[in-house]
Amino acid sequence: MFLPVRGHNRGHDSGQGDSDGDSGDAGGGAGRRSRALRAVGLGLTGVLVLGAAAAGLAYWHLNQNIKGVDINSALGDDRPPRPLSAPSAGTADLPSGALNILVLGSDSRSGAQNKELGGGDSEGARSDTAMIVHIDAGRASATVVSIPRDTLVTRPSCPLESGGSTAVADYAMFNSAYAVGGPVCAVKTVEALTGIRMDHYIEIDFSGFAKLVDAMGGVTVTTELDIDDDKSHLHLKAGTHHLDGADALALARTRYGVGDGSDLGRIGLQQTLVKALLEQISDSNLLNDPAGLYRVADAVTGSLTTDTGLDSLGELTTLGESLRGLSAQNVKTVTMPVVTAPWNANRVVAQEPDAANLWTSLR
Repeated sequence: MFLPVRGHNRGHDSGQGDSDGDSGDAGGGAGRRSRALRAVGLGLTGVLVLGAAAAGLAYWHLNQNIKGVDINSALGDDRPPRPLSAPSAGTADLPSGALNILVLGSDSRSGAQNKELGGGDSEGARSDTAMIVHIDAGRASATVVSIPRDTLVTRPSCPLESGGSTAVADYAMFNSAYAVGGPVCAVKTVEALTGIRMDHYIEIDFSGFAKLVDAMGGVTVTTELDIDDDKSHLHLKAGTHHLDGADALALARTRYGVGDGSDLGRIGLQQTLVKALLEQISDSNLLNDPAGLYRVADAVTGSLTTDTGLDSLGELTTLGESLRGLSAQNVKTVTMPVVTAPWNANRVVAQEPDAANLWTSLR
């Protein structure tokens, strides 16, 4: 951006320039001011160009972080129908309809950071945590439903990226769907279990979750029981604690050091952690802290896999903007109703008709 500068006549036409020394000095001063103003203009232009380039590079970097999976094309029409959108409050440029999002925490085996945080030494990954996030029309309230990974389900036939498909499997563990067919099979299994179409899919791995918590400055949680779990390396007395990323991840994964050691006890801790994070995000001032916002965005997108409807920074930003009216107090956390499987004390099955009633309430 250049600042307009008026040119100065040094008085040759009027003849006064040679006889009036003061006029000549004024002209020299004006020239110096003109050059100074041009220098300032050039400097501002440079700052703006560099700033725009940095912003563009940051946007490109965050965009490149996100991995997208085309679940819609893979599953085609063999899915529950989309519900008719109910009238809801919203703005002309932001969506406000109800949404169902499958959120998975991936027990990834790849990458040094994931292995260090407990991902193991073998290849592949498991869906360590599974939650259906149902956002009500108007997007001011939501229900988060946790699905125990030890739930026995009928796993449908799923298309494989390499071609062909998996076989239908009765009494398969829920988290085996991700193991055999990745995000596509995880979504199809959830839709078969619930009869609810998933509008979006979001997956974050071990290192991404830990980085997110660290980028937020840690998270404060209150535990009602002592936790003493050598497997997750977490040892906490009952009470309120401020956890860094590694400890928050350990809390989300612990199961043997709390309650009866089942997956249901771990789900309770995960729900406590989710609520604490939501409250911290709600109370934060990230929109007025560009550096902090970038750290959080970089932490999240760096370990994020989504469906192709959310695999760009613009689409994620639009989703986030549409949820501005959703407070942590209006998020309800529940667990899919289950009972111990009669033939296996280490597995659970859906408790009916309670589970069916829950899914009906979310359609």
